[in-house]
Amino acid sequence: MTTPSGDFELTVDELRLVVLYVLESAEEVLPVFEETDPGDPRPRAALDAAREFVNGARRTKLQRITSSAAHRAAREATTEAARLAARAAADAASAAYLHPLAKATQVGHILRAAACAARVGELNAGDDVAVGLRLIEKSRQRATPVLLDVLHRYPPAPTGKSRTAQLMTVLDTSLRMMPRHVAG
Repeated sequence: MTTPSGDFELTVDELRLVVLYVLESAEEVLPVFEETDPGDPRPRAALDAAREFVNGARRTKLQRITSSAAHRAAREATTEAARLAARAAADAASAAYLHPLAKATQVGHILRAAACAARVGELNAGDDVAVGLRLIEKSRQRATPVLLDVLHRYPPAPTGKSRTAQLMTVLDTSLRMMPRHVAG
């Protein structure tokens, strides 16, 4: 099964592997949000919805609704680290609806959660950029050949001014330089 028409083909199986990659990044930093806002279930619900899709469930409104709710939780978070953790969770759920459109903005659905997790690491280490770069390298090493193949269907990530956007660009550039058959 493929996604609705676009600029290229994107299968549901490929989407599941992309969502798994995003989910793994988001799960690493969810505790940061939950420590700050222990009574707010929205980011965890987004991760649960993403996990359901990864495990074979159909894409439904659940991923969209929980993604939107986790984005609201991010806007309401009281610290930057908690905001980034909730945003990563939202990205995990929304990655199930990655569009097969050759637009650089779509790359954020694939890589932003890893960049958010790296930035959380930096913040937790007193703004140590070396920590962020090590976490970006860890994310690069988790990339599978399927993830690289999907990523190469899109233009490079747009450059941005925020540290998270910079980390996403570093990850995108490093992934695009990897031979696709060596990933993982």
